Amino acid sequence: MTSLPQPGPDTGGKKLGLVIDLDICVGCHACATSCKEWNTGGYSAPLSDHDPYGAHPVGAWLNRVHAYEVEQAVRPEDPRTVHFPRSCLHCETPDCVTVCPTGASFKRAGDGIVLVDPDLCIGCKLCSWACPYGAREYDPDDGVMKKCTLCVDRIYNDNIPEDDRVPACVKACPVGARHFGDLGDPASEISALVRARGGYDLMPEMGYQPVNKYLPPRDRPAPDASPAGLEPLAAPEAVPEDLPSGLWRWLDRALSR
Repeated sequence: MTSLPQPGPDTGGKKLGLVIDLDICVGCHACATSCKEWNTGGYSAPLSDHDPYGAHPVGAWLNRVHAYEVEQAVRPEDPRTVHFPRSCLHCETPDCVTVCPTGASFKRAGDGIVLVDPDLCIGCKLCSWACPYGAREYDPDDGVMKKCTLCVDRIYNDNIPEDDRVPACVKACPVGARHFGDLGDPASEISALVRARGGYDLMPEMGYQPVNKYLPPRDRPAPDASPAGLEPLAAPEAVPEDLPSGLWRWLDRALSR
């Protein structure tokens, strides 16, 4: 079985990970598709797809997005939809590593990222059985397990612009719902965000201490509630009846484009 790395003075307590804001995620799946595209080209082997547009699509996806209907505390009669992205959480004490019989699954001491060595993986699927988050993907084309790598080939790549040295899912998110950084540094921006918004671990009762955090969705105000200090909009002025009919036709064409 595989052992977890022991923290030492050379690691500095670095914990690279993601913080996902469930309050603003719109479920567009840009994170999932960009992850698929990047890792199909940069992974040890392409991520498989079988009948992707058919009735029974099968393939390896390292990032998935689920949607749930959640009851709001303020207005229980008006539930909201929460989109929940899911990928590897790069746990502090991952059983997916310790159950691996070949050492293919391992946790890096320097930054805490959990990876799979495809040259050592025998596809026994023990890691997927041990992971309570469903973050391991078996690729039938290659016969090995695959998972989120936090895009190690991006974040440490000096050949790409510094702004692009973040996971592909973070770079692609159109609403800024995904954040990347060092969660082992209490002074980092990402750690401050977790404290400010009450970021939490997924299934903490399991004891795996996931590095990735989620920011909880906030209750939406009632639809008829006006923000404090703002007056309601005035009714629009009546349109003069003597406007030329040709102007109306022009406005109708312009606004209908």
